[in-house]
Amino acid sequence: MKMNKVGIMLTSSVLSFGLFSSIADASSITNGQPEKAKIQVAATDAVITKDELIKKFRKMFPNQFDYLTNNDFQVSSAHIYPEDETVRHDLYFSKTINGKRVYGNVGFIGNELEIEYFSYQPPTITDALFPAKVSKEEAKKIAENFIKKFLDGKDYQLETDALQYYPQQILTEPIRYSFIYTRTQNEVPIADQRVEVSVLGNGEVVNFYKISPQLKSVTFSDVTKIIDKEVILKKVKENLAVDLNYQINYNYPTGDRSVELIYRPTAKLTGIEAISGKWMTTNGYAEELSKNTKIDPIAANPFPVKQGSITVEDAKKIAERFLAIDSDKLKLKIESIQEIENYNGQAVINVHYTYNYANGSSGSSIEINKNTGEIIQYYDMKDYILRDIGEAPKIDKMIPEQEALTKAVNYLKEWTPSYLHNYAMPIEEPYYDERVGTYQFIFPRIMNGIIVAGDQISVGINVDGSLNSLYVNYQEIDNWPSSEEVISEQKAKAILEEALDVKLSYMNHVRAEQENHYDLIYTPVFNDDPFSYINATTGEWNNMFSNKDSITVTHPWAEEELNYLINAKVMEVKDVKNFTGDSAITKGEALKVILNSLTYFYHGNSYYGQESTNQTFENIDPQHPLYDEIERAVGMGIIKADRPTFDADAPITREELSVWMIRVLGLERAAKDNSIYKLGFSDADQIQTENTGYVAMASSMGLIKAEQNHFSPTREVTYAELAVSTIRLAHAIAESGRGLQYY
Repeated sequence: MKMNKVGIMLTSSVLSFGLFSSIADASSITNGQPEKAKIQVAATDAVITKDELIKKFRKMFPNQFDYLTNNDFQVSSAHIYPEDETVRHDLYFSKTINGKRVYGNVGFIGNELEIEYFSYQPPTITDALFPAKVSKEEAKKIAENFIKKFLDGKDYQLETDALQYYPQQILTEPIRYSFIYTRTQNEVPIADQRVEVSVLGNGEVVNFYKISPQLKSVTFSDVTKIIDKEVILKKVKENLAVDLNYQINYNYPTGDRSVELIYRPTAKLTGIEAISGKWMTTNGYAEELSKNTKIDPIAANPFPVKQGSITVEDAKKIAERFLAIDSDKLKLKIESIQEIENYNGQAVINVHYTYNYANGSSGSSIEINKNTGEIIQYYDMKDYILRDIGEAPKIDKMIPEQEALTKAVNYLKEWTPSYLHNYAMPIEEPYYDERVGTYQFIFPRIMNGIIVAGDQISVGINVDGSLNSLYVNYQEIDNWPSSEEVISEQKAKAILEEALDVKLSYMNHVRAEQENHYDLIYTPVFNDDPFSYINATTGEWNNMFSNKDSITVTHPWAEEELNYLINAKVMEVKDVKNFTGDSAITKGEALKVILNSLTYFYHGNSYYGQESTNQTFENIDPQHPLYDEIERAVGMGIIKADRPTFDADAPITREELSVWMIRVLGLERAAKDNSIYKLGFSDADQIQTENTGYVAMASSMGLIKAEQNHFSPTREVTYAELAVSTIRLAHAIAESGRGLQYY
């Protein structure tokens, strides 16, 4: 295949963290790690037309999208990824039907144009909102039928440990059931061949993504020759060891971080080859399991910062010096410079740059700590571009692992010195990527002599000794729990042994002798859950993604609504034992429920990386627990800043709630004209004249219903009433198309 690559789109630096990540390191993996580089392909031997892609799409979804014409579709340039040079094509569609926008995209892979992913937003989702039209079990059957019909489903099995994690579910978004299926061979799951299918609450399949490496002439180990499971289980128990770690937990809605002490199985225990009984390691198979390595700090004492606080102009000079290249075929250009607060709350300067060359340009960015002048995020594109244009430097000799490690430490001392006393030398084997020729080293953070899971420095070293990548994931933490009260290692090990099992699967180890061969691997699992760990203080099992605080309340007519809002983290219940849905709710808590159910927003200084400085009411300052909700409600026009204070602790009446809900729907202008409304309630005289329109509209829309012709405007709203009314409000918003998801 002949290709002319004319550009590389890098949304952020590309880093490789090794083949087998530690269980607890998932906390950092899920916190927005960099995406893959997408490289545009200007020309290939086979020219794929838009009509061909549309034909493939319609074949997969016969009759479903007949309302789309060919003019409703667009295609993007063909592209590849650096780690997989299989050509891919993307097809997009968009159309407005009866005032509602329908859109989606489809990805095709390989010469046969197999559909790799599909994403679709239907014109209306009202029937997919809570309460869902179909149950999870019904959605599972729909997903299974989809797999069987389109993806040769007889070779796939439903995963029992599919990750379902949502920090918050707003009510204006549809119920979505996601299922992960793994392809099988000889009834054994293949680890890297999976399909995820998402079904809306109305029964529509709206997403799927197929992960399947494009390998040729694949072979599989003989499942009849494996060692008995009980033998392997005994071997794992004999070699089982535990590590005491700090784990950083991240709260997505608030941006807050907390730390706990955990026990987990040693990261060296990743699996056993099922036929030979050898231990699986990052770089192949070994007869013996390597012993635990002592924690050795990179630096015993702090190094001084690189150069102290820097300006934008300083950052430009640092970038120009760091990114300089000795080639007349490439020209460095600084495109833009941006001062921001990064994900870890650090003041940084992002320098966006490109390398221009004959056929196009490739660009990315580097991140520099504003207070130290140190580079904390970088990925080298120079070598890739030089190889692409036929200017790759000749490498006579590959440096050995130990020399590469020395190089990595030297680069850290040169470019990020002030961080190093917080980190240790690698305790796990580096991952060597033969395809691109790089070593990947992970330097874990240490605190009080204990490894911090989810905080590390990653360094990539090319085989010629040059720097390939650098990523410093340092997180500011104030309170570190003491290890004096933790359970013993022996007790933690006993807990692990009790929960231990081994799972058989096919894996294509990148360092195996046969490149396209799948080995049979026994992998240790605990509680059949890859994200579980032991709380080192209590000795209890936890899961970093599970809803550990799931609770259930009872109520004669609003039980389903209350439990959904509580477990969707929309409504907060602090005292479950004494909670009753018939208790009156305060104005502050009612605002919180409405905003949490209809919008996503961040709290305090994590909102757009800026500190909140506005204060509308004298008694609601930034330290008030409901400050963010109240300020956001003012900004959205739900409450008015027509008086100096806001009584957040006062109960809200049915009349007041009617006003709020009509404002949320954007209908205040219509509600203000009291002369066009006539209330037929027997207690209509109790409603304030200026609120007549609000109450009339809220009642006619079914948001707040009268009882026996009594609206009871002054009656205090209960938790149960608010739960039911808020769900009705969400449906009204969805039907109107008024989007409030982000503010």
